[in-house]
Amino acid sequence: MEFTFLGTSAGTPTRSRNVTGLALCRSGPKPWYLVDCGEGTQHQLLRTRYSVMQLRAIFITHIHGDHTFGLPGLLTSASMLGRTEPLDIIAPTQVQRLIHAVINSSDSSLSYSLNFIDSEAPDFYWQDDYFSVTNVALSHRVPCRAYKFTERHLERQLLQAELRQDGIEPGPSWGELQKGNDVLLDDGRLIRSDDYTHLPRTARRLIVAGDNDTPELLAEAARDSHVLVHESTYTQEVADRVGPWPQHSSAEQVARFAQQVKLPNLVLTHFSSRYQSGPVGTPHISQVAAEAMQHYQGNLFLARDFETYRLEKDLSLVPLSEGT
Repeated sequence: MEFTFLGTSAGTPTRSRNVTGLALCRSGPKPWYLVDCGEGTQHQLLRTRYSVMQLRAIFITHIHGDHTFGLPGLLTSASMLGRTEPLDIIAPTQVQRLIHAVINSSDSSLSYSLNFIDSEAPDFYWQDDYFSVTNVALSHRVPCRAYKFTERHLERQLLQAELRQDGIEPGPSWGELQKGNDVLLDDGRLIRSDDYTHLPRTARRLIVAGDNDTPELLAEAARDSHVLVHESTYTQEVADRVGPWPQHSSAEQVARFAQQVKLPNLVLTHFSSRYQSGPVGTPHISQVAAEAMQHYQGNLFLARDFETYRLEKDLSLVPLSEGT
């Protein structure tokens, strides 16, 4: 279960950080999933292993431009490259209008169909062969969501002793049971996979949150999750000076919440463009890290563009590559 940051800046890009986008996959980049699509996301993808041809679904947290303005370009580029597979877009309904308006106003067309799914529907649920996805309403100037990804179809281990004890000898039925399928035997017995297999590990769960000034809204979703990716637009001192109107979180807010709910891994992103990332400059991004470390004792990471992380089967979070 891997994810790569395509942009980590809030509002506007900087020389070292693009605006928001995150690529997620379970076991390799085919298929993969995109969470938010700020301007320039398709350019960022050119520097990764992810192809728009294998993109399975796009999840948009909210309608603000630094999370959506990259959509029309990415979608039309995929068409020009010959994509024919339908694409799910999970987003507020305004995003559908945005895409149609740009395509219709620019003499553009798509060679594949878009399946729009309302992310704000009260019964929202999405799944494919790799992930099930739920969401949580957040607190921002416009309706905003966090998406919780839970992996599906974990590898099952056969309870071989129980199978033999019940007279079920090795054969094709064992393979079907291990895949999670129930089997009708030649003697008429229906044997259930759940009775003769077990899951040796926990399903990995990742939350990717949109803009949010109240991390506590994620308390229930975070209880059984292993990674939280959350905005940390400011340090608390800057947040106090800016005031409540932008409705963003400080590093201190998110860190205190993560510590309170005992989240094992916290990745901060969506940093104000005022924070410098080079060896010199002020205010510096290291101030965000220092503030979070004062309030959170788990595994803390500050995301960088093109940085990739893997959530291992043992639930540890490992950086795989350094970003810029």
